[in-house]
Amino acid sequence: MPDLRIAIAGAGGKMGQANIRAVLQTPGLKLFSAFDRIGAAVVGKDAGELVGAETSDVLVGDHLEAALAGAQAVLDFTAPANSVAIARKAAERGLVHIIGTTGCSEDDDEAIRKAAKAGARIVKAGNFSLGVNLLMGLVEKAARELPGFDIEILEMHHNRKVDAPSGTALMLGEAAAKGRNITLSDHSVRSRDGHTGARPEGTIGFATLRGGNVIGEHSVILAGPSERIELRHIADNRALFAEGAVRAALWAATQKPGFYTMADVLGFNA
Repeated sequence: MPDLRIAIAGAGGKMGQANIRAVLQTPGLKLFSAFDRIGAAVVGKDAGELVGAETSDVLVGDHLEAALAGAQAVLDFTAPANSVAIARKAAERGLVHIIGTTGCSEDDDEAIRKAAKAGARIVKAGNFSLGVNLLMGLVEKAARELPGFDIEILEMHHNRKVDAPSGTALMLGEAAAKGRNITLSDHSVRSRDGHTGARPEGTIGFATLRGGNVIGEHSVILAGPSERIELRHIADNRALFAEGAVRAALWAATQKPGFYTMADVLGFNA
């Protein structure tokens, strides 16, 4: 079977470069193209050399159409507007589109789902790590079995991250809400300042920390009257997200057009 031809979006970013490395190292995948925004410093550079690997003969471009022409899949950890534009092109071409972009609005998510219905095979996740996706199942179960416990979600990332709470924190919040059979949007508390009064019963709280070069740390705290349970995940290397993304690409290439999550890739929804 021929190798799956992969395009890398946001090639100059940290996740873009991690995705390039993962594709170069994964059997069954071929680095086909890489692209970034117009004027990015990496445009014109060899993608392999960019990540400290051997020359790949793939030069980083700045044109979406050219990058996708001939590709079969695109790995995309960029920005919401970019991901929506790529999803529409993926639908036109019937491509696999792996989306790790966070900070998407409801309108962005709706546009991405429409692209999946129109012919793209999209896997979108706030986190592509196996550990985080396992953690989601634990959080859902704990929230269900401990109905009287308060739930707080704490996350910390590097000082360049632009969205908050993180996509992973929101995934964990959704898992907790599912365990409680409630809607997260109606029960989440995103900030506290001043005289807030007592904590409303049944809410799911979020706290956000930013600093240094922290890749990602997430804790889900379930606090009862006499005990506290903490479920925690620490990411030590971005490679784990890229490894999940290429795994998702290989899986999605065998699926029908549609919208999928990492839980589908890992068989948790089977």
